[in-house]
Amino acid sequence: MHAGAREARVAPGGPVPAGWGPVATLLIVHHTPSPHCQALFEAVVAGATAPEIEGVRVVRRAALAATASDVLEADGYLLGTPANLGYISGALKHFFDQVYYPCLDATRGRPFGAWVHGGNDVTGALRAIGSITTGLGWRRAAEPVAVTGEPAKADLEACWELGATLAAGLME
Repeated sequence: MHAGAREARVAPGGPVPAGWGPVATLLIVHHTPSPHCQALFEAVVAGATAPEIEGVRVVRRAALAATASDVLEADGYLLGTPANLGYISGALKHFFDQVYYPCLDATRGRPFGAWVHGGNDVTGALRAIGSITTGLGWRRAAEPVAVTGEPAKADLEACWELGATLAAGLME
């Protein structure tokens, strides 16, 4: 848990049982304009909130609604976007534009993961996420999930694993 984290008393399923210490926060920032993107997002959330995950509060924010305060209050991040015209969505780019400088020093070293959906190529979007998160000094905690076309069962399972991996990494 990052320095300055608050002791939260809310878990994904309700109040934290007595005896639990500080709760880590996983922030999921997503842009889900299509049913395919929504399915991947739901799989990530399901993994991050699996019953085995304890002591992690999962906060979900649409990319256009996420703020620098959300980022500063989180201990780790999951980022989801469609690949639009060979790049991340405008919504996720706007998110990064809004939080980059306010969060630059305070969030260095925090873990992140990402998933990207595209019609036929997600290379540019993955490169953009890599470049921006490198600039922020975030640490990639899992390989990104890249999906083209209709998500298959294996893609949904990979997104579930991504969510579970990031959340489990925040457990104390």
